[in-house]
Amino acid sequence: MASNTRPNLAVSRQPQRAAEAEQPFPTRFFNCMTSYVQGAALRGAIELDLFTVLSEGSHGAESLALRLQASVRGVRILCDYLTIERFLTRENGRYSTTPDAAVFLNRKSPAFIGSVANFLGDPTLMENFRDIAGCVRKGGTVNAKGALEPEHPVWVEFARSMAPMAAMDAELIARLLSADAMPKCKILDIAAGHGMYGITLGRHNPNAEITAVDWRNVLAVARDNAGKAGISSRYRTIEGSAFDVDFGEGYDIVLLTNFLHHFNAETNEGLLRKVHKSLQSGGRAVALEFVPNNDRLTPPLAASFSLMMLGSTPEGDAYTFPELERMFRNAGFQSAEIHDIPPSPERVVIGVK
Repeated sequence: MASNTRPNLAVSRQPQRAAEAEQPFPTRFFNCMTSYVQGAALRGAIELDLFTVLSEGSHGAESLALRLQASVRGVRILCDYLTIERFLTRENGRYSTTPDAAVFLNRKSPAFIGSVANFLGDPTLMENFRDIAGCVRKGGTVNAKGALEPEHPVWVEFARSMAPMAAMDAELIARLLSADAMPKCKILDIAAGHGMYGITLGRHNPNAEITAVDWRNVLAVARDNAGKAGISSRYRTIEGSAFDVDFGEGYDIVLLTNFLHHFNAETNEGLLRKVHKSLQSGGRAVALEFVPNNDRLTPPLAASFSLMMLGSTPEGDAYTFPELERMFRNAGFQSAEIHDIPPSPERVVIGVK
């Protein structure tokens, strides 16, 4: 009888455990405030060539430490952390790369993008986010013009470091524009940076002539990339600000890749009017942007890009398509349409003169 009156502890504790699981706890706060460790760990692993070594075969901490000329303790801790973050796997004490890491973080891979860490982790860029409260109060960067200062050295780092990642989007744009089938054409690449977007169109179309606009120190990188692509004879440059220099006329395509988000709508409309004038009838302005949905919450990467612009520019933003369409129409374009280019998180907006 006594056993029938004893409470079932396994059952009685279940509601208590459920209640405990629902109790607020600052885990997400802790993770967010220490997220800088993720970037630092990844940059460190790239610098050590960890992913390159592991792409050749799995290693335990001791043998990996010998290859990397590092401490066993340091290698174990870093590799465990990167396993938690799903850049590595561990089985029977041996570490291996995940498929993504093997493709993008192995220095010997043709798709290696490890150099991107140099730009995204640049101290000058990170300084823009030292005082977000101040940015919110002001409505823009607290560092003068942020990264938009004339001939800012961060854009040379951008041109050198971001080319491998841009190359993937550039191929997707070339496919979208049917670059291989285009007749002889003139292409203007505004704020060309590394030049990969114009260079890729020129590589696909041997009849294309490309003109790149950017600061002098940045264009040196673009010209070097054009030489490597074998299109130097069809590649010319215009040094200076896109807002000040004379573009010329008669272009079939004007590229505006990752540029409009740096400025307010009025400034963009002024530039787009200048672009419109430079195009021949039926010409196209092609903008690559992080374009959030109208709710400004989705997709997460595109929507959150607005904060990047708040910290690093005076008045930049991640614009929705209706906002971009309005800019194009106000600048005189007869139409504007948006295109997804999967798997890229960015989208392409094409305005037609």
